[in-house]
Amino acid sequence: MAAKRAERLVNLVIALLGTRQYVTAARIRATVPGYEPDDGTARADEAFKRMFERDKAELREMGVPLETGRTSVFDTEDGYRIARADYELPEITLTGEEAAAVGLALRLWESAQLAGAAHSALVKLKAAGVDVDTGRAIPLQPRLDSDEPAFEPAYAAARDRRALEFDYRRPDEEAPARRHVQPWGVVAWHGRWYLGGLDLDRGAPRVFRLSRVVGTPRAVGPAGAFEPPPDVDLAAMVAGQIRGEEQLVVVRARPGAAIGLRRHAVPLGPAEDGDDRLQLSTTEPMRLADQLAAYGADVLVESPTAVREAVVERLTRLAGMT
Repeated sequence: MAAKRAERLVNLVIALLGTRQYVTAARIRATVPGYEPDDGTARADEAFKRMFERDKAELREMGVPLETGRTSVFDTEDGYRIARADYELPEITLTGEEAAAVGLALRLWESAQLAGAAHSALVKLKAAGVDVDTGRAIPLQPRLDSDEPAFEPAYAAARDRRALEFDYRRPDEEAPARRHVQPWGVVAWHGRWYLGGLDLDRGAPRVFRLSRVVGTPRAVGPAGAFEPPPDVDLAAMVAGQIRGEEQLVVVRARPGAAIGLRRHAVPLGPAEDGDDRLQLSTTEPMRLADQLAAYGADVLVESPTAVREAVVERLTRLAGMT
């Protein structure tokens, strides 16, 4: 359905739901955006009639209870309305866990392909009086970033149970290595996407951060080639790997500076020179070094030495460019 036609149908439904009286075709033509305006010509009248007849038929095909009638005996022509009692959804009751699941799904499918469907579902549930909790505290924080090109092929391969191959660069490796995986699923953890599955080269379960995938993953082999273990817990797999990769970085920040950095830091108290000591946790120390370098003289890295040297190297390189 064309976007203009869909918008016109929505406007028509809203207009007919908002009144208890029957609304004539002439009134609909004058008040609902999207219809051929009345310019006094026979061509415009015929165009409106054809358009309105198609819209009525389509609404009825979709199950919208469009009624035809007259408000009083003095009316000279039929009008239209939608009985709210017949149109509204029946009462829907969700448990707290079900409402949280709906909220999770809405945040997950915030992609260009599925945003419309998710929004439509949210509108219908809210119209029925359901309190859909999109912000309830749950362990997953899904977010599909536009710069995550590996998501779509990884998700599709896991859904179709097809083997996947891709180049993967670990933080401690200079060059990416080719990986062959049976993808069990894609899961979000603390704002990042991970692929969990069986690493065929190592013969053991592994977790791969999608932001470290180089290029576009490629599905190989037939669909339905494997089944994930029935008791697999992807979130637990990711959590275990993250704990093993986390590195603590201690920095000093000038009072009142580095506000963005402080949002993710643990305060350690003041230093002897009056600066604030902060502790940061990261699984990508070199990316953190890029962020710290952006604060310039407002931030000084205490430890570890590798991160401090990386920040100094970046600042030195930037100074040479000025």
